[in-house]
Amino acid sequence: MQHSAPPLAAFTPAERRLVARLRTPRQVQDYLNRLPYNTEPPPGPGTLRGFRQVVRRNTAHCLEAALFAACVLEQHGFPPLLMSLKSLDLLDHVIFVYRQGGRWGSVARSRDPGLHGRRPLFRSARALALSYFDAYIDFTGALTGYGVYDLTRMGSYDWRFSPRNMWAVERALIRLRHQPIKGSRERIRGFRKRYRAYWAKHQRKPLFYRGKDKWTPIPREFL
Repeated sequence: MQHSAPPLAAFTPAERRLVARLRTPRQVQDYLNRLPYNTEPPPGPGTLRGFRQVVRRNTAHCLEAALFAACVLEQHGFPPLLMSLKSLDLLDHVIFVYRQGGRWGSVARSRDPGLHGRRPLFRSARALALSYFDAYIDFTGALTGYGVYDLTRMGSYDWRFSPRNMWAVERALIRLRHQPIKGSRERIRGFRKRYRAYWAKHQRKPLFYRGKDKWTPIPREFL
């Protein structure tokens, strides 16, 4: 299916100014880093907001951030691609992914410091997904698979501007065929042990991972 972004006339004047200001994946990442994370606290219901509602509410969780990035960056020539990262504990993560200079990078928002964006340095989507492996391991989590989804497959479904929740996007990602990721049990046990020890001592999430030079800057709240 041919990629077709909506015309700028579909955006409000304030939205057009925002889109014009956020021209690159790095600029979008910096914007999302400054947004409070949408923790969907009870008693309120869960949310899955598109670009317009993220702007209006000024908060986003991982999938909302990925939809925001996809909407903004398709205006600058990037296809609206999401990557779904499946986890052993069913707490999956979704990021926006792109190619630049033949290499893969990502834009992401998370409650975990190591699950944000990556610089466009990875030779394949799989290599990009694997860069999240160690940082995904916590008390229960571990990556088991990844899949890339092109939002143009949603057809006329309005994932950009509708005031409604975008549950159809979530369902599409659940149905998406994921490529398996297998890590050794020893590696997972080792990182989980380190994670538990660090948390017990510091009461915060660690930043002891290799490969941080390939990360984009993370939100200040984790520093």
